[in-house]
Amino acid sequence: MYKIILAIIMLLASTVSAEEAFPEVTKGKIERISSFNSQLIASRFIDVWLPPGYSASQKYDVLYMHDARMLFDKNTTWNKQEWMLDETAGRLIELNKVRPFIVVAIPNAKENRHSEYFPQKPFESISPQQQTEMYKLRRSPEQALFNTRVYSDSYLAFIVKELIPYIEREYSVNIGGKHRYLAGSSMGGLISWYGLMEYPNEFAGAICMSSHWPGGFADNEVLFNAFYDYIQSNLPRLTKQKVYFDYGDQTLDALYPPLQKQIDALFIKHRYPKKQWRSQFFPNENHSEKSWAKRLDEPLAFMFKNSVKAEVK
Repeated sequence: MYKIILAIIMLLASTVSAEEAFPEVTKGKIERISSFNSQLIASRFIDVWLPPGYSASQKYDVLYMHDARMLFDKNTTWNKQEWMLDETAGRLIELNKVRPFIVVAIPNAKENRHSEYFPQKPFESISPQQQTEMYKLRRSPEQALFNTRVYSDSYLAFIVKELIPYIEREYSVNIGGKHRYLAGSSMGGLISWYGLMEYPNEFAGAICMSSHWPGGFADNEVLFNAFYDYIQSNLPRLTKQKVYFDYGDQTLDALYPPLQKQIDALFIKHRYPKKQWRSQFFPNENHSEKSWAKRLDEPLAFMFKNSVKAEVK
């Protein structure tokens, strides 16, 4: 239990960042929009990763990823870990194992991360009294878990109504929902499946790594049941979309196996086509960027699998 609590503290610490350092990448390049003005959420920088050989003469699919600060460069992250996104995506693209795509990396709202990523409709489905109790949860004795009301619907609207039109105007990308994907881990996993179900016509898939099914500290039956009921009601909205789940069993991930199995049972009950969803268990893996980096090739290959025969090297 001590290790789980420590992991929670480390997870929440990820919302704190010093200077907005520009990440260095090994493969491809990053273009930064220093301040993307929004009418829906707080303005922030946006990093756009362009793969090796990016060319305006070619069209690319787009992966919209949360928690941008943690994706590319361990020298700029709070815990000196990273997803190694540029290395993994760049390698898969160079080997023709996936079709080319760019990554639009969206930073979290720091102290408001929990409020921005927590699925809003499930939260609002619980009673007002239960909502009040959830808003009392603490991330530490000094700080609340939710620093403001849950507003993830505004965050998703920002992506769909403001960010996507800009990206599809300014970059050489394929237009339309069948070429857009969402991805994140932990709270970012929650907002990814929620975004897919809220906007099934705007996205083709969601990568949800180590989804934070408890919603708050330790086991929280009220919040998990709200997620479960929402997915059960909205899963029929998905048709050809792909959904990827995974989880470990160490540190904070130790809470996830029994909860993920209940979500998997919903997909099975719904007879969701197996080729369109995947749930993978990684024993002895914990809740960290290092663990997600080790298996990132799995969801990327699942979402962007290239129809062209992969190069043998």
